[in-house]
Amino acid sequence: MSELIPRLSYSELDPQLAELLRPKVERLKYLGEFFQCTGHQPRALMSFYSLTEDLKEALPDNLTELVALTIAAKMRNAYERVQHERLAIKLGFSEEWVREILSLEANDRSRLSPEELLVQRFCLAVLERDGHESSGEFESVIKAIGHKDAVAVLMLIGRYVMHALIANCLVLKAPVRSPLGSASC
Repeated sequence: MSELIPRLSYSELDPQLAELLRPKVERLKYLGEFFQCTGHQPRALMSFYSLTEDLKEALPDNLTELVALTIAAKMRNAYERVQHERLAIKLGFSEEWVREILSLEANDRSRLSPEELLVQRFCLAVLERDGHESSGEFESVIKAIGHKDAVAVLMLIGRYVMHALIANCLVLKAPVRSPLGSASC
């Protein structure tokens, strides 16, 4: 973890950014290190946060969590993976459902719906091929969930890849413990 980037406290954040993050900080009772570091670019971070919220509204929770968990697991972003393990369980998804996603085995599993399997296969294809030659998987997703939701999935992949690259470069550790114990990825 680079110590050359000062970690901002909540009171040091740009006032607009602090207000945007206030509900999250109050709910979690802490300002995550991701925000402490990226807060040095408040306008970009506000756009990133707005993108995240807009895409969460665009998709049902199961697809949002599936994309988040898949990308975090594949890119070994423990910071985001643990947060989404906790959120998925809080939203009512079972630990088994979360574990199936984290296995990254997008085959006919017992807990994932056919649409969820297609979305996970698409996520993995995008990452494995850098987006190239993934149109077949993308068209399957479009047919299964519609073009608007498929575009939201595509954009959400980009959002979680961006987070993973930042968190991995900063060597950020998960701010909370996994609800899955040591068995999580």
